[in-house]
Amino acid sequence: LVEENLIPDDVTIQVLTQAREELINRTYESIRGAKQAIVHLYNSTSILQRDVVFRTDKQGIIDIAVNGARMCKAAEKLAPGVDIYYEYSPESYTGTELEFAVEVCNQVLEVFQPTPERKVIINLPATVEMATPNVYADSIEWMCRHLNHRENVIVSLHPHNDRGT
Repeated sequence: LVEENLIPDDVTIQVLTQAREELINRTYESIRGAKQAIVHLYNSTSILQRDVVFRTDKQGIIDIAVNGARMCKAAEKLAPGVDIYYEYSPESYTGTELEFAVEVCNQVLEVFQPTPERKVIINLPATVEMATPNVYADSIEWMCRHLNHRENVIVSLHPHNDRGT
């Protein structure tokens, strides 16, 4: 789509990347030539993934997120002329302690530095249903009250039910 100039001027594409350098760089290479794009960065933050997959502590997960955000900013040079906006997801948000989820998001926001002209999207995914809808809604409300730069943050939701319950 980008290479053949098939994206209308009033359309913003979105690309999704894990917080891994080789994937981030490839993502930016893929948007080279686009007019504008949202780069959606994510990393796992849940207790289970922290312990089992990454075998790290909270600081290790924060480091993955912050380093990923920094790598995104540095990779902008791979897509010159592209008007880039950012989105961040604490993957497995519903399996993450709220205080930790907001801490990770706020650290990423400090790197992306949202402004009124260039807001950052924070996505709160409920990929696997771990609570009733009202609990998810309460957590969203809590996050909205505790996110830094709230006036320059767009809160996005990604509710779907991989469990089928």
